[in-house]
Amino acid sequence: MIEKILIANRGEIALRIQRACRELGIKTVAVHSEADRELKHVLLADESVCIGPAASRDSYLHIPSIISAAEVTDTVAIHPGYGFLSENADFAERVERSGFVFIGPKPETIRLMGDKVSAIRAMQQAGVPCVPGSDGPLDSNTKRTLELARDIGYPVIIKAAGGGGGRGMRVVHSDATLLNAISLTKAEAAAAFGNDVVYMEKYLENPRHVEFQVLADNYGNAIHLGERDCSMQRRHQKVVEEAPAPGITPEQRTFIGERCAAACAKVGYRGVGTFEFLYQDGEFYFIEMNTRVQVEHPVTEMITGVDIVKEQILVASGERLRYRQEDIAWRGHAVECRLNAEHPETFRPSPGRIEEFHAPGGPGIRIDTHIYAGYVVPPYYDSMIGKLVAHGEDRQAALSRMCNALRETVIEGIDTNIPLHRQIMKDAAFQQGGANIHYLEKKLGM
Repeated sequence: MIEKILIANRGEIALRIQRACRELGIKTVAVHSEADRELKHVLLADESVCIGPAASRDSYLHIPSIISAAEVTDTVAIHPGYGFLSENADFAERVERSGFVFIGPKPETIRLMGDKVSAIRAMQQAGVPCVPGSDGPLDSNTKRTLELARDIGYPVIIKAAGGGGGRGMRVVHSDATLLNAISLTKAEAAAAFGNDVVYMEKYLENPRHVEFQVLADNYGNAIHLGERDCSMQRRHQKVVEEAPAPGITPEQRTFIGERCAAACAKVGYRGVGTFEFLYQDGEFYFIEMNTRVQVEHPVTEMITGVDIVKEQILVASGERLRYRQEDIAWRGHAVECRLNAEHPETFRPSPGRIEEFHAPGGPGIRIDTHIYAGYVVPPYYDSMIGKLVAHGEDRQAALSRMCNALRETVIEGIDTNIPLHRQIMKDAAFQQGGANIHYLEKKLGM
């Protein structure tokens, strides 16, 4: 077993990792910026190291500082959490070259899945259904590009191979705007990701976002933990997630889940990961794989009873998966609301001191958060301050419990998006289930 883990992250996910380490008897090292000295996990860690100023580029994204902190604390492994350096293959490689265990996939796997073009090719070879598209980068042959778009059928979407988080995308509806859209996307991709490679896909106009959670070890064993629906989105950022996905049949779950697990074995994947799909008219279309723990992993934990973060650490320790596919059973329904420090209507970030905090409770309620009364939310990072999760025997029970939990939650001193979540929970289309990824933005008039 790994004896000491450095947590190369902040906020609720850092505290979540720390809790898993405590259960496994593993010591933790918290690295933090100058702005994060009072973070909950920093105060609770066995050791803590300040790695730089508030700016992420000088702290949480500064690889030499993180490696140095691991060296001076005799750390054995480094857990990247999500965001920051979690899907940075160079970081994973540097960690392993420095003699530490990287709690995540191998660097070459991160590179393979981080490039959307190579990821799609790998999934096609593994039999995972993909969106009709260019099956590779677009080149300078404009005639062939135009013919390809007509064959796929408009609308199409131009995507950056190195993109993510909703950036590096442009929808095109006709020949007249295609070439200009490609040029603009290439320029934006080069500036944002240092990679101007773009590709083309059929643009699905009313899809849902459905993703599959997988676990894999170093010995070729891989399983899936079923699917989540993450269609409630604003500007390509998830707002509400739930599991299982409404309307997905057990047969569909088995069909896609088994292919995701087989793909993991084929590419030599290790650790936890998520296959993201667009789902429309009963069909699944692979779009990308996240090679890290997801923000929304708690809903899967609630319905399967599997501690995903603990399994991730155990696999990194060299252990075989403790579960076989036949061990996994799905019980009830879970929904998660991302709690952000932002105005619920303008979405303007709302940093500041939390004057009062009261967490909700009751059967089936879980809250993953690092905040406490007196904590100051800094203005330098993502606005998410926690995740509220409700589990029930069925979807209606879970939504009812979530409504109660949102009413009970008190966060004073800053603005939060709790009023928005209350509105979503009572929305007729959401309550029915199966709304597409554009629904929330249209509802908000964006």
